[in-house]
Amino acid sequence: MSKNVAVITGASSGLGMEFAFQIDLLFTKIDEIWLIARRKERLVELSKLLETKTKVIPMDVANKEDMDRFYALLKQEKPKIRMLINCAGYGLMGKVSDIPIVKQLGMIDVNVRALTNMTYACLPYLTKHTRIIQLASAAAFLPQKNFAVYAAGKSYVLSFSRALAEELRQKHIYVTAVCPGPVATEFFVHADTYGHSLLMKEKTMVTPDRVVKQALHDSHRKKQVSVCSPLMKAFMLATKILPHRLIFFIMRFLK
Repeated sequence: MSKNVAVITGASSGLGMEFAFQIDLLFTKIDEIWLIARRKERLVELSKLLETKTKVIPMDVANKEDMDRFYALLKQEKPKIRMLINCAGYGLMGKVSDIPIVKQLGMIDVNVRALTNMTYACLPYLTKHTRIIQLASAAAFLPQKNFAVYAAGKSYVLSFSRALAEELRQKHIYVTAVCPGPVATEFFVHADTYGHSLLMKEKTMVTPDRVVKQALHDSHRKKQVSVCSPLMKAFMLATKILPHRLIFFIMRFLK
């Protein structure tokens, strides 16, 4: 008999790790949580903290050989994937001209190509009333100066997720794009390498548990987009009703 599993990429830290904790606590019908990330030692440590049975899968989601092995694992085990949570990703701030192109293409490989590939791999194993949660960003709502490639990639994730939600609607498979603003994780340790921190980062920062709790709640409500905090919801609304040129002009004068 096939196991009911939750698949979490980027599970070694940040929001991926927090999703593992909350799923372990809340979802009693999940037989096994598949923890995916490059850092095996962190996944092993995380697995020791969870009550639910886990499968530690150390891999790079952007690596073709690793993904080939994951496709083979799915074919072998034939799990019932109750939840797919794509959290693997990273961002780098700075001017396009200042960030090495290999780093920028790496963002695209992980945030866009790998997310699409992982989603495609898992689709045959998703059944009625299952869920996909994709980590996008509030950066998806508006092109971002000094965050150009990351914001463009997250815009793809948001658009892809909403389109996929419509494609899967009649199958009762629900897709939610999570669009937080700054979150208190390791993200900014790496993101600040080539540029300055996001505008008003300290004033808009939220905790991982808050983002994940909202995401799971919105997924349960079958919402296509999950936005945590009133400020980010106001930002999303502003990007819908105001010309982007006006928002760009205003942002030039904010410190």
